[in-house]
Amino acid sequence: MSASPIPAELHTQVTARIQSCIEQASHDFQHPFPQPSLSYQLRGKAAGKAYCHRWEIRLNPVLLVENQSEFLQQVIPHEIAHLLVHHLYGRVRPHGSEWQSVMTQVFGLPPHTTHQFDTRSVAGETFPYHCQCQQFSLSIRRHRKVQRQQIIYRCTQCHQPLRYNGSGYE
Repeated sequence: MSASPIPAELHTQVTARIQSCIEQASHDFQHPFPQPSLSYQLRGKAAGKAYCHRWEIRLNPVLLVENQSEFLQQVIPHEIAHLLVHHLYGRVRPHGSEWQSVMTQVFGLPPHTTHQFDTRSVAGETFPYHCQCQQFSLSIRRHRKVQRQQIIYRCTQCHQPLRYNGSGYE
């Protein structure tokens, strides 16, 4: 585990939840699964991410502290399910029927593919863009791609190219 700003009690709850999910899956599949490694080195708006080939899950430490109950109930099983599905079925659709089955039949949880957390505390700087019909906020990564002329983003409604307002950060 990497050093992190996670309180010791919360880290204990996280590791216990991971162990519980692994034990449940090992029992249900009649196959012993090892404990995955855990890292709190995930940034941005993602709550968690499974690194299947490394047998590792990464959690966003800021969102974890802000949404402890939901992480313990939903996010951790969600990421463990990705590891299990990759181990059992190989390369399949990330939230396909195999993953959904693990979520519902093994963990008894609805197979939600996205979270609804308030991400303002982890949102990076954005840049204002517009088209003929609306305004957009592009991430710094997307803004830089536009500035380097690597990509042109278009509005999904009017299909016009997005134009930078040039007014700086939002």
